[in-house]
Amino acid sequence: MPQPFFSAPGSSYGGHHSFPGGLVVHETFNDLSGIQLAAGYRRVYGSSCRDGLPIVGGGEGHDIEISRDVTIAAPLWHDWAKTFVFQWNADGSEFIELPFGGAGDNDDYGRPGDSRTGGHHIIGVAEAMIRGLSPDFVIAQASAHSTPTSGNQFKVVNWLRAGAILARIDPVDRGYLVRDAQGLLRLPPLRHLGEIDLIAAGQLNVLAEYVLHNISDSDFTLTGPAVSITQILLRELAGRYGYDPLDVSRYNRRYRNPALSYMSAERLLIMYSQGGMALVTRELELLREHGIL
Repeated sequence: MPQPFFSAPGSSYGGHHSFPGGLVVHETFNDLSGIQLAAGYRRVYGSSCRDGLPIVGGGEGHDIEISRDVTIAAPLWHDWAKTFVFQWNADGSEFIELPFGGAGDNDDYGRPGDSRTGGHHIIGVAEAMIRGLSPDFVIAQASAHSTPTSGNQFKVVNWLRAGAILARIDPVDRGYLVRDAQGLLRLPPLRHLGEIDLIAAGQLNVLAEYVLHNISDSDFTLTGPAVSITQILLRELAGRYGYDPLDVSRYNRRYRNPALSYMSAERLLIMYSQGGMALVTRELELLREHGIL
């Protein structure tokens, strides 16, 4: 890899977790979210029995299975390729990630361009396919940026197709996709989903793990704004610590990036909401006392 995993940011400069080490923070939170979501599904939709009858949400006992392996591994595999697409420039900013994986002119669904997404997503899917990882895991991984539900099956299908092109495999032959009666690519009937032909019934083959992974990847809805807002707070205090935002290289490498790496934008935003600039300043003073700023 072009950089160690622990040095990579979680997204493009100014986006969620866009600081050294941000990728580790992002994946840690997403993994915890996935584990907790799966536990919630088991607790509420798995049944505890009373007098021989199932009781929804009845307690800790459950009789449904959600793969712990898929739940834990999908967030890790989904984002690891950010070590490639979000490399650091000399001035402390980042490379620009190129999107791909969109539908082409001959797409089965006739929706060119609708499914373009960040390159890290497709690279990760391709690597999982090359290693022959199981279809339920690879499809769950591919569902990070969109669930296949609510009319979005074409997005996940296109991402699997793009990954298969990079991996130089046939996704149908390997079980990652199937063709319906019209020859269109669809998600395959895994586990026991094929006992009834859901595709013929106008439905899709979906596992709970696909949706859980997508939900666990959605922390950017807070963490993205957290970086945008915290960057304003840091600029406001920059002069106090001897940094000039116009001196981009020094500002990023010696002030902005270290502050976010050690404190995280999320922590600083929450501290700001609790106690204003006084609490933010207190956090930065700790970094100065330790010779970081």
